[in-house]
Amino acid sequence: MPETSTEDQELHVDDRANESTERFLSLCFYGPIPPLPSSAHCSQFTFQFISSRGNEYFCEIDEEYLTDRFNLTGLNTEVPYYQYALDLVTDVFDLDADDDLREQIEKSARHLYGLVHARYIVTTRGLGKMAEKYKNGDFGKCPRVLCEGQHLLPMGLHDIANMSTVRLYCPKCEDIYNPKSSRHSSIDGAYFGSSFHSIFFQVFTNLVPPKSIRRYEPRIYGFRVHASAALARWQDRYREQMRDRLNEAGVEVKYVEDNEVEDDDEESSEGEAQRTETKGEKVLADAASGRMDLGN
Repeated sequence: MPETSTEDQELHVDDRANESTERFLSLCFYGPIPPLPSSAHCSQFTFQFISSRGNEYFCEIDEEYLTDRFNLTGLNTEVPYYQYALDLVTDVFDLDADDDLREQIEKSARHLYGLVHARYIVTTRGLGKMAEKYKNGDFGKCPRVLCEGQHLLPMGLHDIANMSTVRLYCPKCEDIYNPKSSRHSSIDGAYFGSSFHSIFFQVFTNLVPPKSIRRYEPRIYGFRVHASAALARWQDRYREQMRDRLNEAGVEVKYVEDNEVEDDDEESSEGEAQRTETKGEKVLADAASGRMDLGN
């Protein structure tokens, strides 16, 4: 085998250092960094995983990134059968395992790929690949009508696995939505991370759309519904919520409106009592007049 010269080794080290520096700059938001084309050949597991139905949100992880143990720091405690799963992802798995063990290793390999994916998509290459998928609309469009088909970006609510599923972030209305398809709604949100979408738009500032300022206005026969009606409904709802919280805390509270209602009830009761007394007096008077007529 030909020996590697010292200059080639130094160039290789310099390339690795430059890539680490670019990764650091991208994480520190030092401005847009042009994506680098991927020249590494992906493994068979990666190809099958990416092409599987329901994994359209994932991008291809470079094999050189998967084989760098620095990028996998700490994952051995989170993934069962870690070494076997890593061997399967990198296409060096040669264990003669039974079907049950093979199924467990494949499940761990998919989980490992997802956790590595969350780290990869915040690197220079990963951001570039996700930017292409974002431009192509691979993650879907915002279901809000007034966002006019704005492309979405996947994100997670937590960085820890098995806590929440993936969500879709709309940079125009700055809200999050559930995936439209059921095959995407089961993806773990930790495979994308809670910071990816913010890093993405910090790096690619040219992809940030103008914020949506249009709001839907309810109308009746073309006339806008008065805002005081909505305000009154909100005040009533907030008052009831406050009353419930105070009652749970053992505090008895009464509003002015409640006193007015009680006063109205008392006045109604007094009015009914007066009407009853008047009716009784009239009955007695009628009876007395009847007796007088009989006497005559």
